[in-house]
Amino acid sequence: MNVLIVVATAGEAALLRELPPRARLVVSGVGPVASALATARALQESPADLVVSAGIAGAYPGSGLRPGDLAVSSRIVQADLGAWDGPAWLNLGALGLSVLPDGSHDAEFAVWDGAAAYAQAAEAAFGPMLTLSAVTGDTETAAALARRYPGALTEGMEGSGVAHAALLAGVPALEVRGVSNAVGPRDRAAWRIPEALRATRRGLDMLLGFKG
Repeated sequence: MNVLIVVATAGEAALLRELPPRARLVVSGVGPVASALATARALQESPADLVVSAGIAGAYPGSGLRPGDLAVSSRIVQADLGAWDGPAWLNLGALGLSVLPDGSHDAEFAVWDGAAAYAQAAEAAFGPMLTLSAVTGDTETAAALARRYPGALTEGMEGSGVAHAALLAGVPALEVRGVSNAVGPRDRAAWRIPEALRATRRGLDMLLGFKG
């Protein structure tokens, strides 16, 4: 299986060097737009059997995840694409809108059909993973997102962009992230980035050798 791995930063890429030849690594820049453009360009340059958004992420309250844990997506959600109607959140489906011209997609992206078996083999948490263009910085918003998307594991900034580009190219997608911190107030002293990166590397090594 030829795998395209998309990370946001050079720091994330540095730990992922010396991957097997069938894996190709692309540094996209931060955010869903940057990751979508980089993924689309990479797939135009060379096809892949699977596209993976990888890196570090924050974990939502109630997920049970701690720094250094590994998370794998059951679906990838662009969680801030929609509209507010007073205190009520309306996603694209509720608005009658879509990220695709045919009106068929509300920005909750399905993932590779081997994801559940892979997550089990990797001893990773398996559930929805949210993409936001701005990182959550308070406990109230973190809790609201966790309620809006039951079972949500992590928050990142690139997954949905990667998944959208992969969907348009007809290639399955997946998100694999190591947990660096809790979603909420920005307490940099509590972040565990090296542990998160090691978890990501472990997850990708398992994926590239996965036979399920």
